[in-house]
Amino acid sequence: MRSVLILALIAQMSVASLLRAEESRGVNEQQMARVLRQAFPSAPPEWRSRLVPDATMATCVLWDNQPPKDVADAIKKREASRIRHPADGNFMGDWRRGEVLAQSGYGLRFTDNDIKRPNGGNCYACHELSPDEVSFGTLGVSLKGYGRTHKFDPQYARVVYEKIYNSQAVVTCSTMPRFGANGILSIDQIKDLVALLMDPDSPVNKSANAAPHGEAENKASPRGADAKKPDVGRRQP
Repeated sequence: MRSVLILALIAQMSVASLLRAEESRGVNEQQMARVLRQAFPSAPPEWRSRLVPDATMATCVLWDNQPPKDVADAIKKREASRIRHPADGNFMGDWRRGEVLAQSGYGLRFTDNDIKRPNGGNCYACHELSPDEVSFGTLGVSLKGYGRTHKFDPQYARVVYEKIYNSQAVVTCSTMPRFGANGILSIDQIKDLVALLMDPDSPVNKSANAAPHGEAENKASPRGADAKKPDVGRRQP
């Protein structure tokens, strides 16, 4: 999971750097494409399409992730059309399954060949969630106390679902993967992640020391000696 994010970020940064180089040295589009292909010579055929940015990513690169409002609005509209909502209208699943997903980094790597094993979300690679987890990334904001911050509003669960399903429909040129739109996670898996963030019983919202969503500092509480975490093979961020 994390390797996919890194691959996408490298490709995006490479294209951005080459576009700037094009202005000063006359590098053309064919040369840029050749550099990207040469960077991943061992990528299997089914992976090579990931080196070609879709319309949204190409636009974000063109504008260095800061498109003008009309362009940003067009991106959001296009990406919002790709969102598929739960048929039952319920956006909350099981936070326990959500925690397993958040811990799991399995899926979409060259070595992830077990088709019976579901992809994970690898959420801890970028976010702080449960205060008992001391290993987390800081690319994204802290999500401790997220549901409490939003007063456990059932209506807000839909907003969270849509952000996870397709981040580009909410935040233009977001670095967060489009989990649902790109088929990384299923609708039910995304519902479980929504529950992890919004359920009052979720560990994300249980700690008395949980920091408000968006707090600048990321300070995790020490993990208790008897705390147990599911063994899901999560990679360290």
